[in-house]
Amino acid sequence: MAIPARVKLPGRWFARTFGREPEGIWFAPGRVNLMGGPDYTEVFVLPFALGSGVAAAAARRSDRRIALVSRHAPGEPVVADLDRLEPGSVSGWAAYPAGVAWALRQAGHLAGGADVAIDADLPAGAGLSSSAALECATALALTGLYQVSVPRQELASLTHHAENDFVGVPSGIMDQTAALLCRAGQALLLDCRHGTGTEVPLDPAAAGLTLLVIDTRARHALGDGRYAERRRACARAASALGVRALRDITDVRELARLADPSLKRLAGHVVAEHRRVLDAAGLLRAGDQAAVGPLLTASHHSLRDNFQMSWPQADHAVEAAIEAGAAGARMTGGGFGGCVVALAPAERATQVRAAVARRFADHHWPAPRYLAAMPSDGARRLR
Repeated sequence: MAIPARVKLPGRWFARTFGREPEGIWFAPGRVNLMGGPDYTEVFVLPFALGSGVAAAAARRSDRRIALVSRHAPGEPVVADLDRLEPGSVSGWAAYPAGVAWALRQAGHLAGGADVAIDADLPAGAGLSSSAALECATALALTGLYQVSVPRQELASLTHHAENDFVGVPSGIMDQTAALLCRAGQALLLDCRHGTGTEVPLDPAAAGLTLLVIDTRARHALGDGRYAERRRACARAASALGVRALRDITDVRELARLADPSLKRLAGHVVAEHRRVLDAAGLLRAGDQAAVGPLLTASHHSLRDNFQMSWPQADHAVEAAIEAGAAGARMTGGGFGGCVVALAPAERATQVRAAVARRFADHHWPAPRYLAAMPSDGARRLR
């Protein structure tokens, strides 16, 4: 599979910064969650990997330090002592790769220091999991440099640990697992309780369909408090219902026991969405990809009205896409900004894009951008 040209740049960036050639370049993709979630409620989700992502060029150092530089954050390398890394010791973008080094060290998988240069062709804050892609590319680089073998599921757990406990973002396990385990032509039906997944065929082109990822250019930040508040609310609902997580509620009638109307709405979305994910996986296995469209739209309406994590640009993009002939559409990612995914007949894709662009122009919003949404391979070494 062709790698976007921009992610090959870390090699040159590395050489200019560190005065030598990298020993290797590793890549991890962004992801689109076709349906499901939030993953912290331990439900099933249905992500697939994008062709775009984050690349890390790296070489070993003779000392126990890590030096980090990004083409998207010009300046001197961020340098840290590997044995003194602790939560709060590194801030900003560099906290994500530094946190990976910290998690690997804690697990006994960090053999030595490294110089690391980062590049990406994945927009940050677009709900496409750029942070997990950064973490997973770094994890592959730090283990690959020293030929330390770590199972992919364990790497997913460690990079998730880095994001939660070093960076302080209370995300679930989906993003890192998708980045490491997804394969081309497949979605991953991921059990977020057990961290295990099964492949589900997803080849829109073979069915005469197009998956469009519409970047609304409204940016989000999972650390801004709203995402964490939704997570706390879901935990309160589960506690009130006497279960470990909302995944354990299989009958919506059980939600009548929730006295708080807002918790009942949130829990209702999670229970219904879990069912939609399993239905969508069944349709994909049966080869009826177009029938997933109405499930996408139902999911978006529930995210907007019940879980209340959508935003105006997403709502208008979904509405315009469907009016222009899309089979269905929904927001994707952590909410409050980012991207929409739309499933459309291939012959209607141009009209869908034009309709969304007109709607944005009518509201005087920046023009949306589009990303290729071909289900692609997960993280790997490029050279």
